[in-house]
Amino acid sequence: MKRLTKICMVCGREFQWRKKWKNSWHQVQYCSRACRKNGLTDVDIKLEKVIMDFLQSGKAVTSICPSQAARKLAGEDDERGWRNLMEPTRRAARRLAHQGKICITQGGKEVDPSTFKGPIRLTLKS
Repeated sequence: MKRLTKICMVCGREFQWRKKWKNSWHQVQYCSRACRKNGLTDVDIKLEKVIMDFLQSGKAVTSICPSQAARKLAGEDDERGWRNLMEPTRRAARRLAHQGKICITQGGKEVDPSTFKGPIRLTLKS
């Protein structure tokens, strides 16, 4: 049987077919119980919108740091709040990258949205 992959609709990571999904692979949408339990929240959707708004703003911005989107949503003065939004922001970036809307880069080179680690920048897909 050909091994297939899908993109988790919550975290945006790629995951592979598992034997336990043999009869239900067409219905599988999540990579883990945690993603299935948490689901896609309003904050996740807002973060996608904030990222796209930043990148499409028409200013001379070619790329943004995910922290800019987290700060914008949490408010600049809320130090703990935006830091708590960093992982959800990275998940939103992965989802947008898999949709073909943005590129995730490190050192100016595009990286795989499912496997990157460390500091990243986000740019519009050209």
